[in-house]
Amino acid sequence: MKEKNHYIIGDVHGEYKTLLALVKKLPKDAKLIFVGDLISRGSQGKEVINFVRENAYCCIKGNHEEYLLKFGSLFLNGVQKQVENSSLIWTYKSLSSTLKSYGFLEKGSNKITLNQESIEQMKKDMEWVEELPSYFEFGHIEGYSLPVVVTHAPIDKYWLFKESHPDYFAYHAKNNRYTPSSSAPIFNIYGHTPQDEVVIGENFVCLDTGCGRGGDRKLSAYCVETKEVVSVGCIL
Repeated sequence: MKEKNHYIIGDVHGEYKTLLALVKKLPKDAKLIFVGDLISRGSQGKEVINFVRENAYCCIKGNHEEYLLKFGSLFLNGVQKQVENSSLIWTYKSLSSTLKSYGFLEKGSNKITLNQESIEQMKKDMEWVEELPSYFEFGHIEGYSLPVVVTHAPIDKYWLFKESHPDYFAYHAKNNRYTPSSSAPIFNIYGHTPQDEVVIGENFVCLDTGCGRGGDRKLSAYCVETKEVVSVGCIL
């Protein structure tokens, strides 16, 4: 029986309609893996998380998932204390769009609308986000001279710390911005750093093509087995 192909999907950033359009172009039996940053910028972060959760797709924790855990906790504590200005922390890193996707902020304002169902949903989503891994390791695959690893940000310089210093490793796996070295010990597939097109190097693929940053940008996927790139324009 033929093995199903794995498609790695770049940063979605809350663009749910664009994600559905991309998935529609992929094989129906494809195994999907997300590089993280499901939320922020776009207006449907909650819907993107729900799509990934309902289908039990693998997802790497990105820096914007980390923001959700940090600032989401502050917001929920603020809601429980009925502190209206708690919404202001969500202006950092465009997380106000995620807050709006859960129905907490009225459109065009920072006025908080309390909704117990949405509070519980966000708590459950945050619990799910908390458990997301920092990397997915394919190991050796035909067609690659190095072990294939998926992270949110490039991690080749810090790969040796994944077991000895996991917190240090996890931080860099979410936040690095650089081009992997030609002497990298892994073939690294990642997002995080927006590009006009998918960049395929000697030992890396950068998949972030700017989804959530404007209508002229794209969302892209890379097939590990065939090395095919599939992209769609952002749907606003």
